[in-house]
Amino acid sequence: MNYFKQTVLGLIILSSGSSYAQNGNDKKIMDAMVKGDYKAAVTQLEKADAKDGNNANVLKMLGYSYYQNGDYENSITTYSRLIVLKPAEISAYYYRGKARLNVANDPKQSLNALRDNFYTAAIKDFTKASELSGEEDTQMLQNRGLAYKDYAIFRSFKSKKAVEKAACVALFNNSIADFQKVLTLQPLRKDILDWIAYDKAQIASLK
Repeated sequence: MNYFKQTVLGLIILSSGSSYAQNGNDKKIMDAMVKGDYKAAVTQLEKADAKDGNNANVLKMLGYSYYQNGDYENSITTYSRLIVLKPAEISAYYYRGKARLNVANDPKQSLNALRDNFYTAAIKDFTKASELSGEEDTQMLQNRGLAYKDYAIFRSFKSKKAVEKAACVALFNNSIADFQKVLTLQPLRKDILDWIAYDKAQIASLK
């Protein structure tokens, strides 16, 4: 099962089929989500969140809308709140992981010192999402493989000692392992083959 491509559609169906989405504000939220107008969605969802801070449906849509707007810090915070309410919500870990990886790869100056933490947290989120799903999903494997790769690159810049280089090699190997699992499910994907080749080249450069 692919939990992620149908996230918005699933949220809309869930919301419209419940007591939610009955007043004018809720209709504006649904309309914005259907149109992909995530800025408008955030405006309306923040109002809904202010009225009821423990509505899991609102938090799920708000976290996703923040993510689509590139507001990764607020997306992370919102998905963290959702996880408190619904600890087994797979999509929350997945998108929080993607948001954390985006912050790590393009950090604001104020967050630069925390890049290491964002990389490791992203990897943990993808791992947790995979564990909860109970099956191997190519999107989770691919994103965790990218997280391992990007984290290894980040660490390799300051790796001088043999033990530091060995740690980077281990991360690159973890990345390769995830990418190879993707290939077993989706053979001959050129982008995955290219990433594996890149990882191997980086490993060679560290020896």
